[in-house]
Amino acid sequence: MIFGTLSGILFAGLIAAAVVLILGPIAIPMLHKLKFGQSIRTEGPASHQVKSGTPTMGGIFMVIGIVAATVTCAELNTQILLALFILIGHFFLGFLDDYIKVVKKRNLGLKARQKLLGQIIISIVTIYFATTQLGIETTLWIPIICENIDLGFLYYILVLLVIVGASNAVNLTDGLDGLASGCMAIASSCYVIICLLGGHWELAIFCAAIVGACVGFLKFNFHPARIFMGDTGSLALGGAFAAMGILTQTELLLPVVGLVFVCEALSVILQVLSFQSTGKRIFRMAPLHHHFELGGWKELKVVFVFWTASLICGILGLAILVSA
Repeated sequence: MIFGTLSGILFAGLIAAAVVLILGPIAIPMLHKLKFGQSIRTEGPASHQVKSGTPTMGGIFMVIGIVAATVTCAELNTQILLALFILIGHFFLGFLDDYIKVVKKRNLGLKARQKLLGQIIISIVTIYFATTQLGIETTLWIPIICENIDLGFLYYILVLLVIVGASNAVNLTDGLDGLASGCMAIASSCYVIICLLGGHWELAIFCAAIVGACVGFLKFNFHPARIFMGDTGSLALGGAFAAMGILTQTELLLPVVGLVFVCEALSVILQVLSFQSTGKRIFRMAPLHHHFELGGWKELKVVFVFWTASLICGILGLAILVSA
């Protein structure tokens, strides 16, 4: 490793942010020229229609920043390579989804089963290397009571659920300017600390790179957004978030630190189940951030409240870990 652990964490964050800040002014005009604009759903909030045509796929330079910072500042051991694989694997899934939507003009992008197949492949590779190369056992750490339960084969199902759940939850959160990037910056900051407390020094650098990329991206993505990260970025960040929980074996802390993401995903699931079974909607609109928008909250208020909630959840997750 080129830098010491703490300096590596700092430099990783700065490098990732710098890469994003440098590439942003270059990429945004190019995406405008290529007409890689976001299509806004007509059934969404009316206030969002002015965002139609805003360039998307900003996740490209976010991921470039994360990878560049990690490769520069961290030792490329198996753990880091696996984290990068999960990030880049989801990046390609998101890129294909965005490419189909934006270039091929097919608004739904990848079919759900195609996306799930990709996530299953990523999960299988993750399980193989995590168990055979990293020596991760098929046990689940239970916070508060500090017990480890051997799940056996069920652990492999858990890894799949964590990867699919986290990547899709972050993807669903990416619906307002700066919402997903801000919440992800906060959650990843918490995982920098979790990694340090657990002795995962290199992974802490990876998490810091994500923090830097998200903070740098807010320069262009904060309201009014000049670019969206698209599925290219949100799926990649969600996959990276799953990697944090799996590689530190804190899978049950993940939904605490990322409770905002969980609530966003649950709101969609509950909305669909309720409408299909009763014909009635629980929320004004799902995901959850739209419910508050349609309730009269300004977009910035929703974002700041969700950021605050994310910070509280992160502190709660750290408190649970420290008290263990």
